[in-house]
Amino acid sequence: MLDGLVKSRVDSKKPRKEGLTCTIDRLQSVDRENFAILAPFVDIVKIYGAFPLLAPEDGLKKKIRFYHDFGVKVSTGSTITEFAIVENSLERFAKEAARVGFDVVEIGESSIDLQMEKKKRITDAIRAAGLEFHWKVGKKDPRHQLDIDAMLKKVGEAVRLGSKKVVIEANEGVNVGIYDEKGAVRWSTVGALTNEYPPSTFIFEAPLESQQSALIAEFGQRVNLAEVHQDAIASVESQRRGFLAKSAFGVSYIRKDPEGGPAPKFIYYLIKASKNPVEQGELMSMSHLPRRTVQAAIDDLKRQGLIIERNSLEDARKKVYQPVHSDWL
Repeated sequence: MLDGLVKSRVDSKKPRKEGLTCTIDRLQSVDRENFAILAPFVDIVKIYGAFPLLAPEDGLKKKIRFYHDFGVKVSTGSTITEFAIVENSLERFAKEAARVGFDVVEIGESSIDLQMEKKKRITDAIRAAGLEFHWKVGKKDPRHQLDIDAMLKKVGEAVRLGSKKVVIEANEGVNVGIYDEKGAVRWSTVGALTNEYPPSTFIFEAPLESQQSALIAEFGQRVNLAEVHQDAIASVESQRRGFLAKSAFGVSYIRKDPEGGPAPKFIYYLIKASKNPVEQGELMSMSHLPRRTVQAAIDDLKRQGLIIERNSLEDARKKVYQPVHSDWL
């Protein structure tokens, strides 16, 4: 319908490497006719939590075959994998997951902490079973969140282990991972992650439609999203193709204007106008503002999640600043 008016997908054929949409199955019934329409937009379905342990094996196999018929991969959740690790049954679990038809095993450390040697044994067992794996980074409990240095360390370990994608934990989408206590995106955290690794490295869990809208607005159609409820799949695909969903209106995206006094606004304008990361001394020279005022403005902009601070490549003793916006590499 209206051919040629809708933006084409960058990576239109599955299996896609970017622009993934991952949804969840809580063992609910799925209408075959409706899913046939949505299936081209879905890359992975995750069988939620420990539900695979509760479902009769024949029923689980039938559900997995249903998704395979539409060219959709099926993943375990990290909860069941953590349970298998704690019970020292990971190898058996991987073999059973492969036998019933799973394609991907999601591995997390929400309630456990694993050393690198142990992680390698886990991934070797999953590969030996003929399965892919996605490592998940983050804690479900809002009271026990990782700081950005710990997140980056675990992302680095996952990448070295060969995880095709690194999933960023969101749980219910509030006060966990890249989201604050109101469910808004912490752009400073996203910026720190995507400053170290290409955005295509990550699958961002985004349970709320406002989060999906914000991430698509920032990264474009190639952003990888998970925890998309099945009734939101069409909305996510529409936004990937350039249409705003209802949830997009009123969402504060990364390119919002800075709040506060004139100094942060002026410094932000100078940082955005610069083609390269800019040092504090350069900002002082361009703005003719004193060091204390420039430093206070920088701290304010970092708190608002509008700029990234990192070490200068030319002089590790100096810090440079750039707007929080990551192009796809």
